[in-house]
This record gives sequence, C-alpha cells and structure tokens, in this order.
Amino acid sequence: MPQQSVLLVDDDPKIAKLLRSYFEKEDFTVLTAHDGPAALQLYRDKKPDILVLDLMLPGVSGLDVCRQIRKDNDTPILMLTARDEEADRLIGLELGADDYVSKPFSPREVVARAKAILRRARKTAEKTEPFKVGKFTVDTAGYSVSVDGVTLDLTPTEYKIFELLASRPGQVFTRFQMVEQVQGVAFEGYERTIDAHVKNLRRKIDDNPKDPRIIQTVYGVGYKFSGDSHA
Repeated sequence: MPQQSVLLVDDDPKIAKLLRSYFEKEDFTVLTAHDGPAALQLYRDKKPDILVLDLMLPGVSGLDVCRQIRKDNDTPILMLTARDEEADRLIGLELGADDYVSKPFSPREVVARAKAILRRARKTAEKTEPFKVGKFTVDTAGYSVSVDGVTLDLTPTEYKIFELLASRPGQVFTRFQMVEQVQGVAFEGYERTIDAHVKNLRRKIDDNPKDPRIIQTVYGVGYKFSGDSHA
C-alpha cells in the first residue's frame, strides 16, 4: 500500500513536533503548518490523505480551514480541541470534520483515530455494488449518495452513517453501534457526536430537517432509516 500522508496543523511547535514523531513511526509522510493560511496552501499543493487540525489557529481559524476545504473536498479531518471548546467542536463536526480529540491528548490516540478514519474510508472504497433505497442511490464504490442523478454533498462520516442506516431500513441502531460501525473503533465520549453528524446529514437529505422523515430518532435508543420523505 502506498505511504499515506498527513497534514498536521497546530500553532504550538512542540505539539506539532511530538505528533510528527508518532506519525512518522507509523510510516506516514508528515507535513506541518502552524497557521491557517499556510495550512490551506500546503493542502492545495500536496493533497494529503488526512488533516489533523487544531481549532485555535492564528490568521485563519481551524473552523475556517475546515469550512474552506469542505467546499470542494472530502479529505478526512481530525480536529484537535481544548476540553472547554464543546460548542466549537460541534460546529466543526457540522462543518464536516470526521472526528475530534480533546487536549491534553495521547499522541498514540491521535494516530489511532487517524488510522481508523483512513481505514474505514479505504474499506468503503473497496465496495463495488451500488444499491437503491427509496429515492436514494448509494454508490458504495464511489462513496456517494444521489437522488435523481444528482450527487449529495456528504462528508465521509455522513456518507458512512447514511450507508449504515440505509442498508438496513427500519433497524434501530444505538449511538454506540453507530460509532463502532462508522469509526471502526469506539472511543469514550464519541457517542454524542453522532447526533451532530446526523443533524448535518438531515439538512442535506430531508425537505424539512426540523421534522425529519428519512432518518428518524428512536428516543432513548438511537436512529433508524425510514426513507419516507413524504409521510
């Protein structure tokens, strides 16, 4: 398998150096940037396989970096956040980030999460048979969902959630089950972020996200796919 690349974006040189050493031990090609503009330029020039992105950056914030990348690309993004930045963390997930790690963190955990994100993206890309459910066509090879030939603008995590639920209409999945299936590995504290991804996904697939018909909440349990966009 070709060597994978990661763009580390953090304004603290010590953190960037520490993460670099751990990623290099796992045979990643490592790029580093210490502010938003440099990160965006490196991303455009080098097209890394994944970004590890601190939210608190000078010049252009991590949220703005995430927003700009998501305009045109679905490259996986792992956010680094402070423990008291829950609001920004949820905004980042809604903008399309795939996962987050709170500071202070274990460098091994950051690498493990990055590898899990890339692993599930690779497994999804290996699937070849599309399937239809309701008005949606799920192209497992192309990692995409379309309606009447128009491809929806989904992030990798949103796609994985949609594929999981749509592949078993009517089945209720708990948040923990969704974490295990979508992330490929379960980390403490991630379950509640599923809600942010589902909220973002509903905005893209439902005519009225405030009264969702396609992905329904089963209170106290989790979510299920009904595919009903008219009832």
